[in-house]
Order: sequence, then structure tokens, then C-alpha cells
Amino acid sequence: MKMIVIIGGGVAGLSAGIFAQKNGFESIILEKHHTPGGECTGWNREGYHIDGCIHWLVGTKEGTSLHKLWTTVGALEDVDIYHPDTFMSCEHGDFTVNLYRDIDKLRSSWISISPEDKAEIEILCEDVSRLNSFEIPTDKPMDLMNVFEKIKLFASMKEAGTIIKKYSKIALKEYASRFKHPAIRNTLANFLPEGYSASTLFFALASFANGNASIPYGGSKEMAMRMAKKYTALGGKIVASCEALKLIINEKKVSRVICKDGETFEADYFIAACDAHVLYEGLLEGKYNDKAFQMRYNNPKDYPLASNIYVALGYEGLVGDIPRTLRFPINSFKINGSNIEHLTLAHYSYEPSFAPEGHTVLTCAINQFQQDYDEWSRLTKNKEAYKQEKLRIGNEVVEAIIKRFPEMEGKIKVLDVVTPITYERYCNAYRGSFMAFLPTIEGKSLDHSGKIKGINNIFLSGQWLQPPGGLPVAVVTGKDTIMRICKKEKQSFIS
Repeated sequence: MKMIVIIGGGVAGLSAGIFAQKNGFESIILEKHHTPGGECTGWNREGYHIDGCIHWLVGTKEGTSLHKLWTTVGALEDVDIYHPDTFMSCEHGDFTVNLYRDIDKLRSSWISISPEDKAEIEILCEDVSRLNSFEIPTDKPMDLMNVFEKIKLFASMKEAGTIIKKYSKIALKEYASRFKHPAIRNTLANFLPEGYSASTLFFALASFANGNASIPYGGSKEMAMRMAKKYTALGGKIVASCEALKLIINEKKVSRVICKDGETFEADYFIAACDAHVLYEGLLEGKYNDKAFQMRYNNPKDYPLASNIYVALGYEGLVGDIPRTLRFPINSFKINGSNIEHLTLAHYSYEPSFAPEGHTVLTCAINQFQQDYDEWSRLTKNKEAYKQEKLRIGNEVVEAIIKRFPEMEGKIKVLDVVTPITYERYCNAYRGSFMAFLPTIEGKSLDHSGKIKGINNIFLSGQWLQPPGGLPVAVVTGKDTIMRICKKEKQSFIS
């Protein structure tokens, strides 16, 4: 029985481990943190549970190929799904623009706000609807497809190709300028962080509209733990608090991995289900760099990385009819020299077990980019200054929320403030990134096989291999990596 060592116990590593066991391999997962799941996680503070990852998960619609995959790995097996009515609600002046799941409802509500934008609203709704049947491919990676399978895939992606061609070279802000009403224009321009192409808007809204982007009850950590349980039930082993530091390579093969505590693990195959930069610059010590990744690391303008500040709050009350995710203007305050003029507030009232009875967990995510990470990295050299800055930001967020919702005064407290450094510390996330390279206008899509040139028995797996990154890419590429190993072993793949 061939042995596979998997470095990283996030969604990609757990997916790879599950399919390794299903296909007759012996496997072990080495996880840096004390709990598997990677960035798909949550944690407890003062009687509250903070969900640290899923705002919406692609693959929640039964009958889709991605839902089947999520079910196979245990993530969505016998799990109820929460389908919020709106993706987000955005306040601007006297108007609230709702991104409804129901496209007809979105159309009519937007036209009522701005009749003069009717033509553009109709085009937006029509193009979102064109993607109604679009699914992320999960069957085989491109490098394992024959010519007929590729033709079939391209034919199935016809509508997606049309939308990509129409919008991928238009910046989201440029697209938003087509709308005359400032509330709609502001909503679209700020739907995603600056730098995204407009095509991303249509795929996100389409997934939400067709019920394939919702929220599994129980949250991120519970989803990851279901995958871990599935893996160990199949005979897999997880070694927690075990950080891999170096790979020993002989004759174009990795022979063993050395961990921080000095323990070593030998195997026939190795899977780096971790941050790509950790693999290339850390485990491989910069000796096997990949041109596609190096080009992107060296060009942050066209291939930006996103992180955030994540403020978690406990509210001694229920939120009533506040939309699940609400963006609203505030009296601006500064973070790293930039003015923060809006907050995006999410609540977890649909998860009563996340808070004491009669209470609610609230979160605010504030986008952070290249220069922000540099500032946070500098600040960590002074632990007290770093602590005080987090405290200040938490207090600023509380004040802004109370101004918008005066009834919350005296009933809201900061539970935790996460920074880009937090993602780096706990998950080895390069520059605190929680997603792969953002799909920008000038950037080129990366579709990577995970193979490492010059080494025959190690593969990279995870969100870095395909756009747009995130959990769906992680679970798919975990499976794909085992498919590639099965091919090398000349055995059929069992799904």
C-alpha cells in the first residue's frame, strides 16, 4: 500500500486525504494548527462562537456536481442550508439597494428606485439569468481530459464564456458607472474589493440566484470537522500541532518531510495542501520556483492579494429585521492612512447556538491589501502598539454601529479583532491572504496542474491552482490531486 503525506489539514488537505483513503492509499495529514480546517474555521469568545470563514458557499444546491462532491467528503452530508433573501443590502442616502436572490424581485425593486436605469437593469438581470445553469467543473482536471472530454466541457461553458468575454476586461467601477442612480452605482462599485473585473459580479449573483451559494447551518468549523471525521473514519490519521518545515529531495523525489518538532515522515507521495508561497519559498527553499507563480508574486498590481480586518462583536439583543449582510455609510475613520467610510455588518441570528440566549453575534469585515499588510507587519514589532491598534479599530466599529443603530448602545462589545497577521500566524497565509490572486482586468487566469517541475512525487493542491480560489477550488483540487496520483499508479480512480 503506497503512503501519501499531506501537508496541511485545510479543506484541500482533507479532501485529498478522503480520496486517498477511498482509493486504497495509506495517508497522514500534518496540520500546523491544533485543529484541522485551515481558514475554514471558527472559535469561541466569552460564550459566543465566531464564524471565521463562510459568508456564502458555492455548491449548496442539491443536484449540482459540486454539491455531490461536498456531500461525498462529508461537508454537506445531512446538513440543512440557510438561504438568506438578500446577498447584501446597501444603504446610500435615503435608498436601500437590495441584492435579492429572486432576480425578478431584484429587477422590480431596482427599477422602482431608478426608472431611468431600467435598460441597464434589464441587461444585468438577463446576463445573470444566462448563467443559471453554470456549474464549476468537478469531474476531471484539464490535464487528465482527452480531446472529446475537453470539447464537451467547452460546449457546456458556452454561456459562461459569453459573460467572461463581455465583462472580464471591464473594471467593476467602470461597469457601475453605466448606472445613473448613485445608490445603484455605489452598490455595484463596492460589491467586491477594488480591482475585480465586472464578470465576477455576474457569476456571484448567478450562483446566489439559483440557490447554489448559501450558508450551511453550523458554520465553517463544523463543516471542516465533518470532513475530518469522514477522513478518520476511512482510516486516515491527522497529526495536529505539526508544522512541516523542510522537504528532503533525492534524485528528483521527495523522500521525507522534516517538521518543526524534529519529527520526520517518509512517503511515496507528498501533497502540499498549503499556501503556494510556503511550498515554493519555504518547504522547497526557493530551489524549484514556478514561473507562473513568480510572475504573479512579482506583480501585485495586476495580481493583488486580499486580506481583511475581521471584527467580531457580541450583542445583548436580537437584530429584528436587519438584513443578514448590510453595508452602510459611517463617519470615516482611518486605518493605515486610508479612510474607512462604510462598514459591512453581518449577523448570525439564524444560528442561535452561536450566542447566549437572547444575544446575537455580529461581524464586520474591512478589506486590506498590499500596503495594509506592510503596515500591520511593521506594527507587530511593537506588541503593545499592535494590541492598541486592534483595540482602537474595534472601538471605532462599535461607535459606528451604535450611530446607525442607537438601540444597541450599551449592549454591544468587541469579542475579537483579526488582522492580516492573524491569517499569517495561524494558517501560514502569504501576506495574510484568505483568497487566491484576485481576477483583475490585466491579470491572466491561472489553471495549474499542481505538478512541481523537477520533482516527480509531490503535488501542490488547494485554492491557489485555479481562479477564483476559495473553498470550492480547494475541495475540487484535493480530489484532482488524488486522480493524478492514481494515473501515475495506473489504477482507476474511485469517487
